[in-house]
Amino acid sequence: MTTNAYIVQLESVSKHFGSFQALRNISLSVRPGEKVVICGPSGSGKSTMIRCVNRLERHESGRITVDGLELTDDTRSLQAVRCEVGMVFQSFNLFPHLSVMDNLTLGPMRVRKMSRKEAEEVAMHFLERVRIPEQARKYPAQLSGGQQQRVAIARSLCMKPKLMLFDEPTSALDPEMINEVLDVMETLARDGMTMMVVTHEMGFAKRVADSMVFMDKGEIVETAPPATFFSNPSTERCQKFLKQILTH
Repeated sequence: MTTNAYIVQLESVSKHFGSFQALRNISLSVRPGEKVVICGPSGSGKSTMIRCVNRLERHESGRITVDGLELTDDTRSLQAVRCEVGMVFQSFNLFPHLSVMDNLTLGPMRVRKMSRKEAEEVAMHFLERVRIPEQARKYPAQLSGGQQQRVAIARSLCMKPKLMLFDEPTSALDPEMINEVLDVMETLARDGMTMMVVTHEMGFAKRVADSMVFMDKGEIVETAPPATFFSNPSTERCQKFLKQILTH
């Protein structure tokens, strides 16, 4: 299998924060179009791992390749990778002083060098996809949490990425807002977007994931298709986690 068969490859990746080892020899490969859901207890390294995929965190050892480019300290290759990788965080990270439209057009105009007209056309297309085109001229503070997160998703999509990373995108939302964000993510998945998703939303995982990854103490403990993962987890640690989260 050649490297080009994968859009993301992590090979023996480790990461420390001071004396704390957040990642221990992580190896994981993601194919184009694949939906990988990463779960595990708090502090298990899930967010650190996907933050390393677009170099928001710098790994100390091992190798990470995204779309054929290895992540190094080379600024040019890092910029090239970040152009192809969208990321949605727990917090919405929208610019509060800019309208929704201006939040969405900033990146395409500055990075992709689109004209304002083209960037606004792209922005409206993706606002329609996340089902809030009527909010284009409002400011983030005028929107609900669910609407702000959908704007954040649309903003990433405006860069036309090859890969979307989601870091617990519904954890900051009120319960009634969670489904509107998950519905948008499911639509993206059906449309073929490559996705790495850190989440505790196991119903979403069952519906969308091609592969489940369970992490604990900075290690990947188990990787399996959803049907196997949920019905017959192979490790005691994963069994205990699923029992706790599915009966919660």
